[in-house]
Amino acid sequence: MGKAVIKAADSAGLNLIPMSFGCAEEAGKTVEVCGKEIKVHGPSDRESVLASVFREHPNMIVVDYTVPDAVNSNAELYCNVGVPFVMGTTGGDRDRLYKTVEDSNLYAVISPQMGKQVVAFLAAMEIMAEQFPGAFSGYSLKVMESHQSSKLDTSGTAKAVISCFKKLGVSFDMDQIQMIRDPEQQMEMVGVPEEHLSGHAFHLYHLSSPDETVSFEFQHNVCGRSIYAEGTVDAVLFLAKKIQQKADQRVYNMIDVLHEGSMR
Repeated sequence: MGKAVIKAADSAGLNLIPMSFGCAEEAGKTVEVCGKEIKVHGPSDRESVLASVFREHPNMIVVDYTVPDAVNSNAELYCNVGVPFVMGTTGGDRDRLYKTVEDSNLYAVISPQMGKQVVAFLAAMEIMAEQFPGAFSGYSLKVMESHQSSKLDTSGTAKAVISCFKKLGVSFDMDQIQMIRDPEQQMEMVGVPEEHLSGHAFHLYHLSSPDETVSFEFQHNVCGRSIYAEGTVDAVLFLAKKIQQKADQRVYNMIDVLHEGSMR
């Protein structure tokens, strides 16, 4: 995701600050990413380094694509320093995440799904759930989601879509989600192209009526990461605008970005 965001940011004319954070073993290293030299800092000095860079670049916005275990500590870091951020990482304690950011009064875009078109689909699902509660009462639901093997947690998008189906009257437990992470199964069962095994998101939601005479399927398949990177850049531009306007609302999601019409 870092590489994809760098490419999308370049295309949008954004200025990249060549620094990142990593584990203690990576501290002090310089890595080349998309032709740019990125300095990696370790966990021990990350707050002082981030604060120093933020003083030098007061218009900076941090983009976070890490791992679920880092979500809450990273958000606390950004809030302590006061630097606005776009959080595309899924997982972590989401209630604690939102409370941390809201208590700090910091500007942020937080979304488990950064792909613009997928977000629009999710927004449509939420509208349907709000306006037609119970429309699928009695229906059974099967959910399959396939992601690259490095994705450690269940898809946040799948959870959000399932929440909409539950409002529509469907009974479903999150542990019923079929998570596919094995590359062979992904190619044979799901139909993921081999060249996209390292970066994809295939989701299938299948609804059946109680007597199985009626069925509905909702599906969205994503190969690669460009869709998320482009959405991330839109979120950065949106957040910069809100900061400049000194907007009263501080915490946003990608649906807010869509409503604003901030799509390049």
